[in-house]
Amino acid sequence: MDADLVVVAGTMHTLEAGGPVTAVAVKDGLVAGLGDRKQIDEWSGPHTRVLDLGPAATVTPGLIDGHVHPVTGTQMTEGVSLLDVRSVTGLRAVLAEHAASLPEGAWVRGWGLKPEVFGDSEPHYELVETAVGGRPTVLQFLDGHAVLASRAALERAGVDGPREFADNSTIVCDAAGRPTGVLREVGAMSTVLAVIPERPAQGEAARVRESLLNMARSGITSAHAMEFFDGSDEIYRAIEADGSLPVRLRCFAWCMPGGGPEQWQKLVDVQGERGRRWSMGGVKLFIDGTVDHGTAWLHTPDAHGTSVKPAWPDPEEYRAAVAFFHARGVATATHAIGDRAVEYALEALEAAGAGPGGVRHRIEHVETLRTEAIKQFAALGVTASMQPTHCTDHVQPDGSDNWSARLGPERAARGWRLADLNTAGVPLVLGSDWPIADHDPRGILAAAQLRRPPGALPTRTPVSPEQAIDARTALAGYTTRSAWVVGEEDVAGSLAVGKRADLAAFSVDPLSSSPDELAECAVLATVVGGEVVHEA
Repeated sequence: MDADLVVVAGTMHTLEAGGPVTAVAVKDGLVAGLGDRKQIDEWSGPHTRVLDLGPAATVTPGLIDGHVHPVTGTQMTEGVSLLDVRSVTGLRAVLAEHAASLPEGAWVRGWGLKPEVFGDSEPHYELVETAVGGRPTVLQFLDGHAVLASRAALERAGVDGPREFADNSTIVCDAAGRPTGVLREVGAMSTVLAVIPERPAQGEAARVRESLLNMARSGITSAHAMEFFDGSDEIYRAIEADGSLPVRLRCFAWCMPGGGPEQWQKLVDVQGERGRRWSMGGVKLFIDGTVDHGTAWLHTPDAHGTSVKPAWPDPEEYRAAVAFFHARGVATATHAIGDRAVEYALEALEAAGAGPGGVRHRIEHVETLRTEAIKQFAALGVTASMQPTHCTDHVQPDGSDNWSARLGPERAARGWRLADLNTAGVPLVLGSDWPIADHDPRGILAAAQLRRPPGALPTRTPVSPEQAIDARTALAGYTTRSAWVVGEEDVAGSLAVGKRADLAAFSVDPLSSSPDELAECAVLATVVGGEVVHEA
């Protein structure tokens, strides 16, 4: 064999049956041989590259993030990070410094704003007007489901009062009907986001490529992109015109309320479109919003009397859409955070005829969950796609955070039930929801086992520690199960002859090191289709 690449390491977890493996040969982008270093000469030819990572290195199948937003995430993270802001005073200081660095006329952009910053006060554009010098400003809240827009931004968008939207979005207004600057959910946010000056397409492609390259540097070789809009394919094609995407993408087109069968059929028609490393393969729907902004769908109201409506004003339309896609063999991924939302999504799938062995549907986030729903997940064979760091990074064990306070102790205690779902036999896929949380899988794999942030806060009390999962289950959520849910178990998710040569190499063993160690370890190499896209 004249292999293109041979990778050698002290340990390799193929996640397949068989004896120990410490070397893998790659030919034409596929795994061509598995063995040990004694076979290097047998596999090598004059053009073979041997990547010897050393006896301490561990190689795993390439990691697959089950939920990212490559294009919108790149757009959302433009501007200044507000993740470390803790008060309105701090917010003003950060915005003033950032605004001073911008050319005249430029918009002020910020992201990662936490509701807790405002304390007991309601967010209002007047709180930041002086800091930004009256510039048009859009600040994205951490959950991605609301923004705070300045007066100038609202004026440019023609937003001067409440409106009705197809998706139960809200332009928050004061008692006199004047907008406060808070826009909740997609329809309302789009009014202002649509008037922000666009970047040149070439610049946008370069920024998306850098976002994907950062993912590759952390061991990610594939991701499920929970978005696909007009122009997404142009961005991916522009990247591939100059080379390759650093990360494979399976894209899910958005299906929003108000479209009807004609629009749904258009989403069916684009299934299977592809480039070299991206492809269309599913539809994303939203049945609710978020707990943090009172737009989740709960059985009973939250502490503010909100979170009692679905995202679809007529939820029967959502049910009809799910049935439409299921009948045509198109997998659905439904954003469902509240307990009622999750159960309604499961009811819609059951009514559509979903079941084990059929179309592989999934529900995203699943933040608070009743036990009855776990049984229904298992009975229907529906996958739970979840993000462990949403729990560990944003929820406090004492319940003092906004999410816990809104839900109350009983519902908060039912948060992110990874262990219960796994024990019930529910397929469990893990991911980040980048940019809502950091995409680094090392921290996410660790958080799933620890139920607290790894490394920096080892003494912090875990959040519902009984919901921790073990290292092998966590790794499966990033490999075999993530490949299976999109029907790629025959070509991805494990290392076997004939499968894609996608792999990641770490300085510690993800299955035997402590989670805190794993979170801090080095990613030695990332290989996608036999191409070394990252090497430490």
